[in-house]
This record gives sequence, structure tokens and C-alpha cells, in this order.
Amino acid sequence: MKPARLSPSDVMRVGAAGLRSRPTRVVLSALGIAIGIATMIAVIGISSSSREQLLRQLDQLGTNMLTVSAGQTLFGQQAKLPENAAGMVGRMEHVQTAGATGSVQATVRRTAHIPEAVTGGLAVQAATIPLLKTLEGGVAQGAWLNAATARQPAVVLGAKAAERLGITRTGVRVWIGNRWFSVIGILNPMPLAPEVERSVLVGFPAAETYLSFDGHPTTIYERSSDAAVPAVREALPRTVNPENPNEVEVSRPSDALAAKAAAAGAFTSLLLGLGAVALLVGGVGVANTMVISVLERRKEIGLRRSLGATRGQVRVQFLAESLLLSALGGVAGAFLGTVATVAYAVSRDWPPVVPPWAIGGAVLATLLIGTVAGIYPAMRAARLSPTVALTV
Repeated sequence: MKPARLSPSDVMRVGAAGLRSRPTRVVLSALGIAIGIATMIAVIGISSSSREQLLRQLDQLGTNMLTVSAGQTLFGQQAKLPENAAGMVGRMEHVQTAGATGSVQATVRRTAHIPEAVTGGLAVQAATIPLLKTLEGGVAQGAWLNAATARQPAVVLGAKAAERLGITRTGVRVWIGNRWFSVIGILNPMPLAPEVERSVLVGFPAAETYLSFDGHPTTIYERSSDAAVPAVREALPRTVNPENPNEVEVSRPSDALAAKAAAAGAFTSLLLGLGAVALLVGGVGVANTMVISVLERRKEIGLRRSLGATRGQVRVQFLAESLLLSALGGVAGAFLGTVATVAYAVSRDWPPVVPPWAIGGAVLATLLIGTVAGIYPAMRAARLSPTVALTV
């Protein structure tokens, strides 16, 4: 006689019936798998959402801006950029616009009664009129420097500087050096120029007149077409300081944002490792549940064997139960991880992104965990002798 075959649907029904007989234990075991899968999908989803936000931000800000700053001399001293360096950069071929800032040896305070040592991490910088256009920045309140205000004791505050000074509107005054300066504008945030965000900006002529500024720019910002960036980057040192091009440093601010994304990726790998550990613990829980199930259901196994079920069919039954249990946790974990990603991304005003490969990988991981966790219990169940199982 040939034993009856179990169709795939029969196997699923038998496996589901075994799980329905122990709902509480099934839920607790599936929870371990769900936590591991949810953690991994949430980590991947949040990291992908952050990266997508960064890419969109880079698209808006552009990757065609270069900064020029003074390096060091051959003797290790701080070099200086020539006074006409910004104008020379602006006349370069392919350069669309160029602006500059210069460090001013002065502190900014709300009143003269605040000690000079209390700077709040803010800097006073001279700024050229084309700077705002070069940075593609915007004015939140008031106005930017022009040919007239650049010669007067007037300042424009970076976003962080205004926040730290507690200034929310224009028309107020701040104490710089030994005199009052009027606030005529407050800038929007500038991710590509965080040093400008923390600065109080004065026109070059006013800085020379009122703050003893020497006229040497500290940083020059320039924008060119994307295709021309490599050529401009190579030519900048010789243009800015023909006599000592080695004393000029050129960088691209967008590279810093890209490096930030890479650092976030390394942190993501660590969190994925933690999620994998949680998934492994969940797999151990599934294996433990299946082993206990075999011990508790020996009479059922013996009865099935005495009615003609083969060892292979018993083995497939318990393996199916393990797979269904893991799949239940995997589906729940994928749902929870997706919800967590969307909720976090929306709260940060990011585009929610859950890569399809992450969900596919979660499904494969749960099937692998279910298979590995169910092999030993299934083999143990298949080895039970019908007579021994029925007499226990």
C-alpha cells in the first residue's frame, strides 16, 4: 500500500491547526521574530529616508559651490588671502558668482554690560555684497547688505546668531567692538555654510572703518556650472595667490554633507547588527516552542503514525508549523517597521522611504529562521515510534 500524499494546502492546514491549539505561546514566540524584523526594517527605512532627504537637499543647494580659504605657509604660520582675491575669483572663466567673508577681531553682545568673554560661539565677519547670491541664501526678515548699508554700522545676522542673541526682528541694536550696530536683516538657515549661520555680518567697508578690519578675506565662496567644477577647482589656488598657490585650500561644502551620510550609514550598520541579534533570539524562541510542542503532542504524533502517516509527512507538518510561526512574526514585524519608518519620517518632514529589498529580505530572513528553527523539532517528531508515543 502506498501512503496518501499531502498536498501543499493540506500541509498548510495541518500546520495552522497545530498553531491554533496554542495561541498564547504562538503570539509570544512570533513577537520575538516581529521585534527583530521591525527593528531591521525601521533602521533601513529611517536611514533611507534620511539619505533621500539629504539627496533632495543637495539637489536644491547644488554641488557646484567651492570654498577657498587660507592655508599655512612653509614655516607653519597662518597664511592670508590677498585683498583682491575675491575679485580675481569672480573674473575667472566659468565662475558665475563669487562672494567672500573676512574674520573680524571683535565680539558681538546684546549690550556693553555683558563681558567680552561671553561670545556665545558667535563670530563677527565682514561680508561682500555678492555673498548672499553665491550662497543662494534668503533673508527671513529685513534686507541684505547693499552699497549703502555696507558702509554703515549695520549688520545682518545668520540664523543661529539671531537665535543665540535672542533677536527675532530687525531694528534692534547689538554691541560690537565699542559701538552700537543696527540689525537690518536676519538670514534663513544655510546648510552649506554653517559658519555663516553662526556669524554677524558687516559690510567690508564698514568693518574697515569701525572695526579695524585689515581687508583680507578669510573664505571665498564661488559657484560655477557643474561641468566646470573640476577645472575651476584646479585653477583656483593659482588664481587666488599666484605667488604661493600652496598656501590656498579649496574644498566643496557638499562633500561634508556626503561624508555625514556615510557616517550615518556606519551607525546604521551597528543598528542592523542589533536587529539581527533580536532576530536570532526570536529564532531561538521559535525553536524552543517547537521542541516543547513535540513533547506535548507525542500522542498525536503516535496516532497519526499508526493511521498511516509517514515520517516524512510528520516532518513536513512540524516544519510547516515552524515556517508559519516565523512568517506570522515576519509579516507583523514588516508592518510595524514600515509604520515606524513612516511615522518618524513624517515627524521630521522627510520623504518616507522603505526599500522593497528590505521587505523582501525580511521575508527571506523569516523563512530561513523558520526552517532552521524547525529542522530539529521536525526530525525529533519524525523519529518517534508510534507504539512508544501512544504509551507515553
